[in-house]
Amino acid sequence: MKGKFRLKQPNKASNLATKKTYPSLTRFICAELTRGYFLEHNEAKYTERRERVYTCMRIPKELEKLMIFGFFLCVDAFLYVFTLLPLRVLLALLRLLTLPCCGFSGSRLLQPAQVCDMLKGLILVLSFSMMHYVDYSMMYHLIRGQSVIKLYIIYNMLEVADRLFSSFGQDILDALYWTATEPKERKRDSIGVIPHFFMAVFYVFLHAILIMVQASTLNVAFNSHNKSLLTIMMSNNFVEIKGSVFKKFEKNNLFQMSNSDIKERFTSYVLLLIVCLRNMEQFSWNPDHLWVLFPDVFMVVTSEVAVDIIKHAFITKFNDITADVYSEYRASLAFDLVSSRQKNACTDYSDSVARRMGFIPLPLAVLLIRVVMSSVKVQGALSYTCVFLFYLGLVTLKVLNSIVLLGKSCVYVKRANMEDKLFERPSTAPSSSAKSPSKADQAASRPPTPPPEPEQPAASLPKEEEEEAQAASELKHRTPKKDLLEIDRFTICGNRID
Repeated sequence: MKGKFRLKQPNKASNLATKKTYPSLTRFICAELTRGYFLEHNEAKYTERRERVYTCMRIPKELEKLMIFGFFLCVDAFLYVFTLLPLRVLLALLRLLTLPCCGFSGSRLLQPAQVCDMLKGLILVLSFSMMHYVDYSMMYHLIRGQSVIKLYIIYNMLEVADRLFSSFGQDILDALYWTATEPKERKRDSIGVIPHFFMAVFYVFLHAILIMVQASTLNVAFNSHNKSLLTIMMSNNFVEIKGSVFKKFEKNNLFQMSNSDIKERFTSYVLLLIVCLRNMEQFSWNPDHLWVLFPDVFMVVTSEVAVDIIKHAFITKFNDITADVYSEYRASLAFDLVSSRQKNACTDYSDSVARRMGFIPLPLAVLLIRVVMSSVKVQGALSYTCVFLFYLGLVTLKVLNSIVLLGKSCVYVKRANMEDKLFERPSTAPSSSAKSPSKADQAASRPPTPPPEPEQPAASLPKEEEEEAQAASELKHRTPKKDLLEIDRFTICGNRID
């Protein structure tokens, strides 16, 4: 009995094993200091992370290439208003004056492009005449009397209003151009050319006043003693990163944002030019005062560039978009420039830039002419000679800029293999303002549908054929993604970016 209930003696080897695996602080620290791991076991993940880092490093270079190209596109459209547009208006007036002598031949007094040029010239003249009744100095002192927080709120409201005006402004101008040049044999359903013309003049005048208030607010920020308003306004640019970085973006949405950023950067540079002109006038054009303005101008420009780089770098990172997409955007803008130079072009180049980027040069040109005329006094023959030489310099700059841009655009279009699309006829999509046909007309024009074929029972189909049929039906009902060239070009910066 004693043998049955005798306890088994523990083995010495098991005791040693138990002692070896017994946890202790020393063994834990040694294991943490000496443990190893192999990154090559997860090679795909780390390679992807390294490519993301390289993409973020390439974003500043690729983005600035696009921004510089778009900036010179805006410069070309802006200089067109001051250089070639007056000459084209003079040619149209000469055609009207010499028409009785040469005799009338054809169905039109003027070509559609000449009609649009005449309308643009009249809008500029009338808006500039109305801007003479707006006192810039009184507006500046009225804004300077407000508190810092109120000015910050006003500046944010002006930025929102500028986007809304740019979104709707080009639609007003396009409606005027189409109403004035619409074929006579076609039935018209518009309110007439004159109401559209007054709407366009009123829009350009209001938009010019809005930009003037923006320039006055920026001028107040430059001339404040503690620079607190300028610091707050520049920090507002970094708030834009929060509102856009964490949203879902596709390539088309990023293209719209890039165009909007190009327009905002060019507009901010023109506003800085206006501020510098007003300050130099107050200090009797003393060149030493430029060095006083230089730090503030540098801070504004640097903040714009830094915000754009950070914003686009993180948007491309979070949405898995490569840096090569900016070369596609640049090729799309180049395609607009090249296509507008064709004989059968459907629009003027400046209007094409306005639709792509939301940049409308007419209000900005009216304001700049108003500021220059009030800042620079032209008296005497020598002054008029200098003005004429300055105009010739602007024409030369415009021609050289256009030649270089056209050459670069041809290179970009060839690299993107878009040459075949230049000779394709644009598809005439039905406009939203056209009357929708009735249900009876739609039913009459709809082709007869064949009777449905009897469906095969699902049990008789093998699994592979079922999966193929399901995939085919999904591809059939899936909406195709739009190409960059097929995006609606009308006031693209006003579209909502989700």
